[in-house]
Amino acid sequence: MEATGVEDALITLLGRKAVMNHLRVDGFANRIVATVDNMDRPQLSSRLWPFYPSTGQFSVRKQDGRTYIDADNGLRYAPLLLLAETVDPAQVAELYRRMYPLLQAAYVELGYPKGRFNDRLLAVIDHLLATPVPDGPLEVRLPPIDPSVAPPRPWVLYQFTDPALESLSAGQKWLLRLGPVNERRVKLRLQQFKRELIGQAAAAP
Repeated sequence: MEATGVEDALITLLGRKAVMNHLRVDGFANRIVATVDNMDRPQLSSRLWPFYPSTGQFSVRKQDGRTYIDADNGLRYAPLLLLAETVDPAQVAELYRRMYPLLQAAYVELGYPKGRFNDRLLAVIDHLLATPVPDGPLEVRLPPIDPSVAPPRPWVLYQFTDPALESLSAGQKWLLRLGPVNERRVKLRLQQFKRELIGQAAAAP
């Protein structure tokens, strides 16, 4: 597949409206590779995501002097998760197979001349699947903010008060912020996609 054919392939898979509303098709292969490669690292820049960030802002609730992630925060991600759940994982894996030369080239360009992007993807999927599932509300806090340089979006600065959670990778913390129900939904799709990828590899001549 040529880079110019990616948008048409995505539209065939997802529909034009879904692609226009949710995906950043410019440099799509590079965005996929950069996002995957940063999932198990401390920082994950939304500028590189292959999809548009969720609308609204991160919401919290106060209780007994403490701050917790609001249970309704996960609703912000509903449209994107619904889109992911409407697509057959086998069809996603087939598009991945067709796009793989572009993805591998982007991975080499990112600084891994001897690496295989497929290996990296499977490792990151396993990393995300290992994200802990919280057994209760997640407490967060805002770090001290200098009022003279107050950020325009302070809600992106919230940190987990539990040091073990705050030390997780950017990808795992993103999953936690989705809420436990959405985390399970994402993990299910990742498991299904992983099975398809392994099946493809086994069927390859």
